[in-house]
Amino acid sequence: MAAASPAASEGGDKRGEVTYRFCAECSNLLYPKEDREINSLTYVCKACTATTQTEPACTYRHHLGATVTETAGVTTDVANDPTLPRAVKRCPKCGESEAVYFQSQQRAADTGMKLYYVCTSCNHVYTAL
Repeated sequence: MAAASPAASEGGDKRGEVTYRFCAECSNLLYPKEDREINSLTYVCKACTATTQTEPACTYRHHLGATVTETAGVTTDVANDPTLPRAVKRCPKCGESEAVYFQSQQRAADTGMKLYYVCTSCNHVYTAL
């Protein structure tokens, strides 16, 4: 028997979800155990030693790209790129008035268009206020 945590259902595909399983015999918590002989994951009760197979085989999913910053493509020499457009925009760090600008490189559905400015003098990256 499997029961979900107080947070969500047992689907396992929601980010941050923790699923608990309980023994059908004695209702104690089941613990995961790898069976290397048959290359599978089972759950074992430490109180009555009952075992159950898991479904599905995926027990942990690491979402790559979740920590990528919006300005991931910015390099130190982007201010010297002749193909980028230039604007008169005062740098909040050094006060220089010339900057190059580009659109956000983030490609998520919830991210709107954002312009990033890079100071041609100190390479400081900032957004329009």
